[in-house]
Amino acid sequence: MKSLSQNKTPVATKTPKSNGKSTSGKSKKQLKTPKTPSAGDRFIPNRASTQFELGYYKVMSENIATTDQAMMSPSQQEYQKIMNENLNGEILNSKIISYKSKPPNAPEGHQNNLKILYSTGKCDRGKKLTRHIPQVPDRILDAPEILDDYYLNLLDWSVNNQLAVALGGHLYLWNAGTGQITQLTEMEGPEAYISSVSWVKEGNFLAVGTSEGAIEIWDVFQEKRLRTMTGHSGRVGSLSWNSHILSSGSRSGHIHHHDVRVAQHQQGNLAGHTQEVCGLKWSPDGSYLASGGNDNLLNIWPADPGRYISQAQPLYTLTHHQAAVKALAWCPWQPRLLASGGGTADRHIHFWNCNTGANLQNVDTKSQVCALLWSSDFRELISSHGFAQNQLIIWKYPTLSKVAELTGHTARVLHLAMSPDGSTVVSAGADETLRLWKCFAVPEQKKTAQKSTAKDSSISRFSTIR
Repeated sequence: MKSLSQNKTPVATKTPKSNGKSTSGKSKKQLKTPKTPSAGDRFIPNRASTQFELGYYKVMSENIATTDQAMMSPSQQEYQKIMNENLNGEILNSKIISYKSKPPNAPEGHQNNLKILYSTGKCDRGKKLTRHIPQVPDRILDAPEILDDYYLNLLDWSVNNQLAVALGGHLYLWNAGTGQITQLTEMEGPEAYISSVSWVKEGNFLAVGTSEGAIEIWDVFQEKRLRTMTGHSGRVGSLSWNSHILSSGSRSGHIHHHDVRVAQHQQGNLAGHTQEVCGLKWSPDGSYLASGGNDNLLNIWPADPGRYISQAQPLYTLTHHQAAVKALAWCPWQPRLLASGGGTADRHIHFWNCNTGANLQNVDTKSQVCALLWSSDFRELISSHGFAQNQLIIWKYPTLSKVAELTGHTARVLHLAMSPDGSTVVSAGADETLRLWKCFAVPEQKKTAQKSTAKDSSISRFSTIR
């Protein structure tokens, strides 16, 4: 992908050369700043030019005149005023206290530093900065035979910039950097299909759920299947990793925990749903597991980081949704904040505090909610929808105001995934297309701070997989 910004090299400024002559003699004297003139301050009275006797006369005469005028008739007062003006003349207009008429001149070569602070330039503080969000996809890929099934999870993007997408019984990998497409596996039998995919955090191994109730672990670098884990009685529609623990949800309503390091992989079983588990997400720190089902329930399960859940009952069972709960997303900057979206009969996005189980707020999207993703760079949430708008909506959090609506899909947008740098979102629709949207431009600081993937550590972690 090309960078969204271009670096401009600053042009070096030339320093004027010296003419070789030294500044000596008179030139040195001329460079000295002259002393401040010893003139009086214009805000302090000048005693030399102040007429104290006149000031005393004007103050005293005003008091005497006030007393005498009360005993005079109007004609006598007018006569006294005229005589006073003729005799005293301009003395009456003189000021009691005399100040310097003009301020002293500034020393030669003096520069006022406050001139910059008190300039008359306009202030841009109130200017609102907005970013451009393209309303058309950056690229459109064909996805023939992708299943139009709301309860499946057929799309995921790895930290190594590889996109995994299941098309019926085939699983393909698309390298977003090179554009190379690889078929990883193909199901045997005309009725068999892939029902879910999920990358491990390090991006070297891919978990694949099938319609036959099995889970396969693939090494994508060697294009080799490492193991197959069984135990579910129905298709596996949802998968989520928590370190070396892989949780899987099936059509039977059960959630299994698999330790992929050991031969006896199944380490726990949760039976908190009565219908198919279509949404399953571990929190980033591994403290909670959120599960949503076709029974309209949202369950929150507690766990110790890096371990599976042993208790049989969920910490919270939330019943606010009126349809299947498939769309789940944990907030990256608030680890206990969970967003959940409901199906056609619900159409709401709810926000939960998983420490208390409280419903913080919700918004009616007017459409079926299929998938949710957070953008940590812009503190925004993007949702994909089905009936009847088939659009993507970017929400500002926590105001939940609409930032943008992205349209183009002609059928419901079932799946979402985000690129490793957080700049691009890929949407998979029932119209058999994948659309890449550059709706989150990556800040320049984050581009320079990106680190290489921990390939060696992930290989050692799964070295015991059989």
